[in-house]
Amino acid sequence: MELDLIIVGAGPAGLSLARALRGSGLRTTLIEQNSLASLEQPAFDGREIALTQHSAELMRQLGLWPLLGEANIAPLRDALVLDGGVGVDQSRMRISHRLSPRSELGFLVANHHIRRAAFEAAMGTGEGEVPTLICGEQVTGIRTDADSARITLSGGRTLAARLVVAADSRHSSTRRAMGIAADMHDYGRTMLVCNMTHEQAHEETAWEWFDHGQTLALLPMNPDPASGLPRSSVVLTLPHQAIQPMLEMDETAFNHELTRRFGGQLGDMRLVSTRHAYPLVGVWARRFVAQRFAVVGDAAVGMHPVTAHGFNLGLRSIDALSRALIQAQQGGQDIASPQLLERYQQVHQRAARGLFMATHAVATLYTREHVPARWLRRGMVELGERFTPFKRAVAASLTGLG
Repeated sequence: MELDLIIVGAGPAGLSLARALRGSGLRTTLIEQNSLASLEQPAFDGREIALTQHSAELMRQLGLWPLLGEANIAPLRDALVLDGGVGVDQSRMRISHRLSPRSELGFLVANHHIRRAAFEAAMGTGEGEVPTLICGEQVTGIRTDADSARITLSGGRTLAARLVVAADSRHSSTRRAMGIAADMHDYGRTMLVCNMTHEQAHEETAWEWFDHGQTLALLPMNPDPASGLPRSSVVLTLPHQAIQPMLEMDETAFNHELTRRFGGQLGDMRLVSTRHAYPLVGVWARRFVAQRFAVVGDAAVGMHPVTAHGFNLGLRSIDALSRALIQAQQGGQDIASPQLLERYQQVHQRAARGLFMATHAVATLYTREHVPARWLRRGMVELGERFTPFKRAVAASLTGLG
């Protein structure tokens, strides 16, 4: 057999898994449909990732953290949940870092910086054999049996390995080719993401604002390097058909519109990046494993971003699977045994199921606009603000230390 492991998808999840397995003795190949240049220098895509303290520790263990660059890591000290319009009808719940053992709940890092760091850690010099990377090819077929897994590439080649791992997004074609169904929840909304400066300080606080007819999020970034003004990643979630006009607005009109939508609470807001839009679809794979096959990252669980746990859960899947594979390799055992894969599935399902269901419930509640739903939202925020044990539990979830 040529290989021990084939990883389909060289995004942050696939690259992190490849990095975790360096030095294990496992012969690993990564398959990526995009170009090498796009992996070496990923383009800004608008997405800022809220990392828990636990995720930061996992990234340190993998050697990714120092590669991010200190200037690209912004502290996320507190979180603020708002419900309703500006003024007397707005309810607020603040989750303070003082409810956790750390000086910040987590950190904010742009997705393209994480992608770059993951590539450098996986493919750069250092411990262990560098994995083989095949770019510009897609997996067009996959077949597994008791002895091996075989994939066919769009260029015509066939590769064999002891195990194939899919890390090719929440819409994984490899997962589908293996006959693994997934529950998909289309929330009927699209999020517009961009970076904006504003006059008022964000105080290193993340906002999640459930306003009438829209959801707004503000993720605190380091000051704008050009102007020195406070800068944030802004996320506006609207029905699909309402997002396109926002993308097409000229910059002056867009600045005015976002300032208005935020109720002027941050002063004048100015666009300092390109704008990007992403439909909101949650995905739960009904199985995380099959014969000589496993899924990680978004291919296993694609989260709604409202609780900011998507990439954090992905790192947990990488940690769980890589530990199991390394232990099997060191013990001379089959890295794709049914027992090993089933243990991985159980561990990651336990870690993910509660968060996925809670996130789905919150996202569903906050996209409903009828009066009972609004009353329930208001009551939940107001009760949460007064109930410290609840806020402490939320803080533990946000740090990943709970």
